[in-house]
Amino acid sequence: MKNRFRMVLIAVMLATSFALAERFSFVAIGDMPYGEMAPFENLVKAINAARPSFTVHVGDIKSGSSPCTDAYMLKIRDLFNTFSAPLVYTPGDNEWTDCHREKAGKYDPIERLAFVRQTFFTNNQSFGEQKMTLEQQSADPKFAKFVENERWSLGGVVFATLHVVGSNNNLQRNQAAVNEYIERNAANLSWLESTFAKASSEGAKAVVLFWQADPMFEETSEDKRSGFTEILALLKSKVKAFGRPVLLVHGDSHTFIVDQPWYSESDASNIGNFYRLEVYGSARVHAVQVEVDTDTPGIFSFRPLMVRENLPKN
Repeated sequence: MKNRFRMVLIAVMLATSFALAERFSFVAIGDMPYGEMAPFENLVKAINAARPSFTVHVGDIKSGSSPCTDAYMLKIRDLFNTFSAPLVYTPGDNEWTDCHREKAGKYDPIERLAFVRQTFFTNNQSFGEQKMTLEQQSADPKFAKFVENERWSLGGVVFATLHVVGSNNNLQRNQAAVNEYIERNAANLSWLESTFAKASSEGAKAVVLFWQADPMFEETSEDKRSGFTEILALLKSKVKAFGRPVLLVHGDSHTFIVDQPWYSESDASNIGNFYRLEVYGSARVHAVQVEVDTDTPGIFSFRPLMVRENLPKN
């Protein structure tokens, strides 16, 4: 009788431990579609077949030299709703910052940013056939403009998007760009602060952040990364204080990379709980599937989701 009781107790304990260990996956994409739509449609089919919990597009839904037209933006918005699972999107520089270029149509970047906000962020619901309710920074009256900064939680992990873009995060030489940068940078810093506060208060096992820009971790020249200096400094301090795994997912440079950019055995101040994933992009119309297992030390594992039809013919 005692042995049977022990066996039942062990079974209950095992079931409880398995319930506490969360396992799911999400997909990360970015810097696409650039031009032809068929490869992106192929990718959507592959992602739908993989059945992730959600997908995040980290921005740049067009190339920097293609026209920033209303019609194109609306077409991509409709494509986002062909994902079966929820899709979350954070803007890139090609959607607005670089629209002043002649080939892009010589638009006013500030006007294009307003259009992106009113087109892609009409409510607190994700894209996709299955919707997901998101927390938006715009719920705070101090940051009512910043509908694009969003947050959600799943399986003991806190996820958040931040509007950090390439082209030096829009810290340009003209005053209108500088003013825009200052306001958005303040919002991003506040959103980053509150995201880690939420994660700490909820006892989250990890934090995942998404933004568009490659912040050039390997770059040492301050003038080349000045638009990222404040956000990286705050991120570094929050990662160290949090002490559990933190993953930053970004695009911009179109190369699949998984690394620990703030870890070095020769540096006494190295940070071992920070990971970076850079997704495919441009002509490489593929995705990365991230497996999340909160019962493992590193929590994250990464698998390229390659689309056969999108591989080079040779």
